[in-house]
Amino acid sequence: MEFRAEARYMRVSPQKARLVLNLIKGRRVEEARNTLAFTKKRVAATVGKLLQSAIDNANFLSTEKGLDVDLDNLYVKHAVANDGPRMKRIRPAPMGRAFRYQRRISHLEIVLAEKGAENRQEMATVVGEEEGAAPAKSKPAGKKKAVSAKKKSPGKKKTAASR
Repeated sequence: MEFRAEARYMRVSPQKARLVLNLIKGRRVEEARNTLAFTKKRVAATVGKLLQSAIDNANFLSTEKGLDVDLDNLYVKHAVANDGPRMKRIRPAPMGRAFRYQRRISHLEIVLAEKGAENRQEMATVVGEEEGAAPAKSKPAGKKKAVSAKKKSPGKKKTAASR
């Protein structure tokens, strides 16, 4: 089961947000919270709130909806900073001119998943496939028969000398 949290229209450039999000990708939730607590970036506080929101979403589903979720086994499966709309601004320049620049906005998204839940489901399907495939002795899925498609060679153009 996956648990999501999004923060949209955050006033930080996506490039700067990705620096912090890459620090917590693939880590356990507790480890990610500690990493964010000691990261010296302004966006780390926002990402920390977002991570806490995803944890709270998982906690809500486990208590209120009756799903079996172990909060200690959660890890950051997916952490993305996407571009949002850009604010165009003008900065005064020498000799009466003006320079344009863009203030970037980002949409942050964090997805949490349970470590043990994925492995249990994958093992169950693999065992089921092996039992079903053994008596039938089917061909392996990796090897497919190559279908050869011939290309038509372009016809020779008739020239005045060959007519």
